[in-house]
Amino acid sequence: MPLEVVIKGLRFETSSARGVWKYKLMLPVKKEVEPVSLGEGDTPLIPLKSHKRLFVKFEGANPTGSFKDRGMTLAVTIAKYIGAKSVVVASTGNTSASAAAYAAKAGLECLVYLPRGSVARGKLFQALLHGAKVVEVDGNFDEALEEVIARYVDNTQGHVYPLNSVNPWRLEGQKTIAFEIYQQLGFVPENVVVPVGNAGNIYAIWKGFRELREVGVTDRAPRMIGVQAEGASPVFKTWLAKADELLPVERPYTVATAIKIGRPVNWLKALTAVRESNGFMLSVSDATILEALKTLARSEGIGVEPASAAPLAGYRVALEQGLIGQDETTVLVATGHALKDPEVRF
Repeated sequence: MPLEVVIKGLRFETSSARGVWKYKLMLPVKKEVEPVSLGEGDTPLIPLKSHKRLFVKFEGANPTGSFKDRGMTLAVTIAKYIGAKSVVVASTGNTSASAAAYAAKAGLECLVYLPRGSVARGKLFQALLHGAKVVEVDGNFDEALEEVIARYVDNTQGHVYPLNSVNPWRLEGQKTIAFEIYQQLGFVPENVVVPVGNAGNIYAIWKGFRELREVGVTDRAPRMIGVQAEGASPVFKTWLAKADELLPVERPYTVATAIKIGRPVNWLKALTAVRESNGFMLSVSDATILEALKTLARSEGIGVEPASAAPLAGYRVALEQGLIGQDETTVLVATGHALKDPEVRF
């Protein structure tokens, strides 16, 4: 399993800072470290009119339009602190956009590897806009990540700093989603539903709730429910089979390009979150994802990219199957803004 960060002497105290960095005492950074920040975090928790106890945590309100900014602020802060000159990522789009923006803020060079022809134009534009050097790989995201790992992980003496989900600092920033949900609701919800691609975010959110319980803020934690697209559902298949090894999808396909990943590096962490929380995994069709996207946009006024509509599609399946009750408070984590992928047709 990828590296895990353990912080001794955790205290849940917030400062006067905004967003992610108001939780600095819960993050693995020294007090004197100056954050590389664009004002990420403090995203809205929006109640849905269609269900009394259903909420959307809208991560599209982050500076580059996705939840990736929470992890990137911490990872790029660390990269700059240790003296890295450049950062590198493989991406389906959102990670590259975020890495490029935060690298620009930090004064670092940014190199991104993208699967050729598989990245939404809005995300590619963001990476180029912020000055990243883009390398297109003939293959899918998994092959792009393999190239990054082969070229840069343990191979550059710290001059080029990898920022993919194998980077544990990324997940530390993303766990602040849990802190915000708790503070915005005033309690821990019964369920948190998360789209699963490279599979780090569901674990990060679980880790956040687990830490709230560990420090005595609450004695409860939610069930973590992961949702994948049918054509890119290796974690769902592995969970369903109760397998000890990942059952990969060699040629993943889905309209939800942000979660179009066949060999997620954090699959074991995702399953750990699901199992420890007594949650479950779901897979949903592209048709139901697009229907959920349409509902959020036209009935609730919330514009999300397809991957972010997967939680609502999954919630509907879970309701139908009796896995979730309408009387349970449930939070759907919408990870990216609609403008990330404006060419979607439904």
